[in-house]
Amino acid sequence: MIAVAGPYSAETEEERKSNLDAMNTAAAEIYMKGHIPVIGVNAALFITEKLEKNIRKKAMTEISLAVVEKCDALLLLKESPGANLERDLILSQGKKIYESTEEIPFVRDI
Repeated sequence: MIAVAGPYSAETEEERKSNLDAMNTAAAEIYMKGHIPVIGVNAALFITEKLEKNIRKKAMTEISLAVVEKCDALLLLKESPGANLERDLILSQGKKIYESTEEIPFVRDI
């Protein structure tokens, strides 16, 4: 499993959608190389929207980190506070950080 990290939070809904689209596009590329892609934000979004506004950010971070912790590597698209936490978690486990999908090897044909 390879986690995809990048900025999600932004000032406008359009920017958030663009950020999420970039992560999902990268995840699709990872899948086509034979890996299982995971995006912590995707795992958290539908849950956090059901929570009170004052705890959404905390829940987003906790859920994202819990998901990323189980991954074997991380693709860091671009730094952000949340993406950096995910990167630091993967590094603390001695796991691989990729900076582009081109660095990720093919492991099986889809």
